[in-house]
Amino acid sequence: MLAFSRFRVPEADLDAFTPDAEAAAAFFAGRPGCRSADLVRNLDEPDLWALLTTWENVGSYRRAFNGYDAKMILMPLLNRALDEPSAYADADEVGVNLPRDR
Repeated sequence: MLAFSRFRVPEADLDAFTPDAEAAAAFFAGRPGCRSADLVRNLDEPDLWALLTTWENVGSYRRAFNGYDAKMILMPLLNRALDEPSAYADADEVGVNLPRDR
């Protein structure tokens, strides 16, 4: 399972964004079931960043958001994420997937 959260970060906001993003990546990396957690920057659009995490399963990913520490570390960053779906899995695992009403 893959989770990919993207962020538009103007150069002026980098000093505030980077520590929050690095803390979130480190937090996810320490959670059970996390295979990797990487903060990456787009090659063509330097204001576009992403937090990419891979997980053993969707349950591990969802449980990573539980608890006080998760809220304090993750929410300041994820509130800045682009409003788009972020969780992906192999098509065979997803099955029939109907979009939710927005």
